[in-house]
Amino acid sequence: MTQDELKKAAACAALDYIVDGSIVGVGTGSTVNHFIDALAGVRTRIRGAVSSSEASSRRLAAHGIEVFDLNGIESLPVYVDGADEIDGSFAMIKGGGGALTREKIVAAVSERFICICDASKRVDVLGRFPLPVEVIPMACSHVSRELRRLGGEPRLREGLVTDNGNLILDVHGLQITDPVATETRINQIVGVVTNGLFAERGADVLLLAGAGGVERLLAH
Repeated sequence: MTQDELKKAAACAALDYIVDGSIVGVGTGSTVNHFIDALAGVRTRIRGAVSSSEASSRRLAAHGIEVFDLNGIESLPVYVDGADEIDGSFAMIKGGGGALTREKIVAAVSERFICICDASKRVDVLGRFPLPVEVIPMACSHVSRELRRLGGEPRLREGLVTDNGNLILDVHGLQITDPVATETRINQIVGVVTNGLFAERGADVLLLAGAGGVERLLAH
């Protein structure tokens, strides 16, 4: 199977976790696009969706799925999203698509986080994939200096402004052995909106697509 076929397999497996009559939390990215397309086939089972990005909102709307404002919703039974990396404790690096802040907000409201990805995203130690950090534009230089003090090499993601009007620094060269502590430490830097470590609120279920099919793994 190609990587795209693996992504599609993981995405389709997430339909098993949809709660009938509910509003579904939907993430962002290439794997999630497959989930949105699959969700369209069962859209009569759900009330609609809450989306973590303008891109996902447009794709949902194109399929006739109503997109709700998160402010009008107290909780979501399920949030489905991908990961750029995920470790054995189901801590993740996310934000390759630039939607990390909204993804983190939707994840915080959700009762269950279903992570969908192909087997290449599973790692022993996070950090090979550069860690995205969303920053207020005027703080970019300050935040870069602080990230270097933590041992990383931040690089501005050229040509990207987030849906929130901010910039992204991709931090290379980190070996993240304590994801919760690193997430907290970076978020304390003045000017950081949030970073792409999802460790304090990691995944509850991992649907990992490989050559042998989709593995369904539960957080310990």
